[in-house]
Amino acid sequence: MEGERGAGPGPEEPSGEAPAPAPAPAPAPAPAPARRRRKAAKKRKEAVAAIPRGRPKSGRVWKDPGKKRFSHMIQDKALRTSWARKMKERQERKLVRDLARQLQEGKQREREEKKRRREENLKRRLENERKAEIVQVIRNPLKLKRAKKKQLRRVEKRDTLALLQKTPVRRKAATE
Repeated sequence: MEGERGAGPGPEEPSGEAPAPAPAPAPAPAPAPARRRRKAAKKRKEAVAAIPRGRPKSGRVWKDPGKKRFSHMIQDKALRTSWARKMKERQERKLVRDLARQLQEGKQREREEKKRRREENLKRRLENERKAEIVQVIRNPLKLKRAKKKQLRRVEKRDTLALLQKTPVRRKAATE
């Protein structure tokens, strides 16, 4: 066959050199059918590479037409790991997971503790402010009507039941 020897479409190369003769096949221990398949594939590649490609219709000259899909690629089988090694890796993953969970729980506890302390401090501060207040119970509502705006702004409502219960006892003690 003529197409097997040369890689180009014509008998001569454009550079003017004669095509190099194919090396004589040396006797090898490889089986014959496998060698024929490799040789045929190599010839097909040479023939494809030798035929000059025209300009593609899409205009994308940089695209390679010989690319195959990923599904056509031959993939190696994954190496099998021993049972002991698999169990060891599983144990390590479990330890890492447990450690990460413990760290998260620790952070969560710290956040909750900080929040609880903040709430306690706020409650204590409010109680201290209430204890330090100077309270004057207004029994006559007409006083509020006569009060000026500036004074009304300072007035705050409080639960004065405890104060009212304490004050009458003092009055009775004072009157006796």
